[in-house]
Amino acid sequence: MSAAPGAERPPLIRVRGLQKIYRRGEQDIPVLLGLDLDVQEGEFIALMGPSGSGKSTLLNLVAGIDKPTGGTIEIAGTDIATLDEGALADWRAANVGFIFQFYNLLPVLSAAENVELPLLLTSLSARERRERVAQALALVSLADRATHYPNELSGGQQQRVAIARALVGDPTLIVADEPTGDLDRHTGEEVLTLLEQLVAELGKTIVMVTHDPKAAARAHRLVHLEKGVLADDEALA
Repeated sequence: MSAAPGAERPPLIRVRGLQKIYRRGEQDIPVLLGLDLDVQEGEFIALMGPSGSGKSTLLNLVAGIDKPTGGTIEIAGTDIATLDEGALADWRAANVGFIFQFYNLLPVLSAAENVELPLLLTSLSARERRERVAQALALVSLADRATHYPNELSGGQQQRVAIARALVGDPTLIVADEPTGDLDRHTGEEVLTLLEQLVAELGKTIVMVTHDPKAAARAHRLVHLEKGVLADDEALA
């Protein structure tokens, strides 16, 4: 495995022997086959591979959306593979920000209200939530669109709202699933530049799944999966 920047520090994400097997009727479908991976705090990594390689499964496991069949997933010292469903949901709410290909904004809510959604699960007061939302929208240069609804925003603006929503809880980890897949090239480049800034200026750690080599080239590392195993791990920056 290629050495990551700052490799002398304990990794933020430490995956060992990760296995995921899905059951379909009487048949076992192995997706991940004992995968090992380290990700340092402040890294931006891209996961690539053909359909069925296991990249989206790996992303979901690291984000605590799914649970592994075997192996360990330590994030900031917590093995999330051992958490029960309630504890995992609490951990996910406190530690992970999500960015999706199709934004997943609620059309009946304004930009600010969409960004606020993750904070409704916290003990923050209404005033504290409003302050966090304003800061997050300012970070993605959408302070002047706070009261706009998704259908009043461009695709790129909607994705920036989604990024603000991912940031608003100050997560340990941001996971991005094809974040530029529904955008034109120019808008996609703007979104990738924003992700780079989150890493460089805020020290965020980003794990991104993409099919686009140009998007992957903006990351620090390219991790390539083939048939459930790590086929290549290349430092890009």
